[in-house]
Amino acid sequence: MLPWHEPHSWLYYLLLLSLGGGVLMSITAGSLFFLKRSGVKRANIFYGLLLLCIGGTLLHNIIYVIGFYDHYPAYKFFPIYFTLAIPTLLFFHVKLSLYPEYRLRWSDAKHFALPLAQWLFFWTIFLRNPLDKLSVSRDFYNPFYGGLEQAIYLASFFAYLYFSYRYVAHLRQTAGAQKRQKLTVAEGRKVWYLSKLLKGLFILFGIHTAFVLTDFFCYEFLYINLRSVRVYAGMGALSFAALVYFLSVYGFQVLFWGRKRLGGNSKW
Repeated sequence: MLPWHEPHSWLYYLLLLSLGGGVLMSITAGSLFFLKRSGVKRANIFYGLLLLCIGGTLLHNIIYVIGFYDHYPAYKFFPIYFTLAIPTLLFFHVKLSLYPEYRLRWSDAKHFALPLAQWLFFWTIFLRNPLDKLSVSRDFYNPFYGGLEQAIYLASFFAYLYFSYRYVAHLRQTAGAQKRQKLTVAEGRKVWYLSKLLKGLFILFGIHTAFVLTDFFCYEFLYINLRSVRVYAGMGALSFAALVYFLSVYGFQVLFWGRKRLGGNSKW
């Protein structure tokens, strides 16, 4: 029997509908950012990639929830899991939005080393024989799809949030110290929007982190598999979906109302 033909409660289907809505919103908004003519083109590209990556990761979670890989092991490790790329893309979107004159250097490539390695890891496993995939599990020491990957993901997300906010704070402080170079209305609103984005992500990711860490410690030290508790598993999935919705709604605001809010001559 196919996984989606198995009997489930209405809450299960409501969960899938909620997760699916996040995927649809993020992919739609992300695609539109590549077509956005106003603003800093490179910042738009990074935000578009961010939405596509986080939408793909949410889709991976949906596939995992419905048990698709259990029935079709040949598709296991399909390369749409980008947890390590999300914080890096966010960081460069903020940096290039605030400092559009900045030119990417070869030294910036270090930020993409782990995301690229994760993506190549998924491709390597995905192209293996289905029987070989069964031997690959979410081992703690696997740096790209296990407990260590989760630790790197959580730590890097908070780290890049911090460094992103430092750019916002630095621009404010510079404008305050150099009174002759005050921010324009459009620039001030851009800083305000990015500040709210980062603060909102900090709160939502903090909630998501609580679910991830609780699940890990209960499983490793108390031998309790919280993923088997449907309510907890559903809330954990929704905590990540909340990040997707938040980033997508912010993206649509920038796409449709950002230019109006930031002034007629703004190119954001």
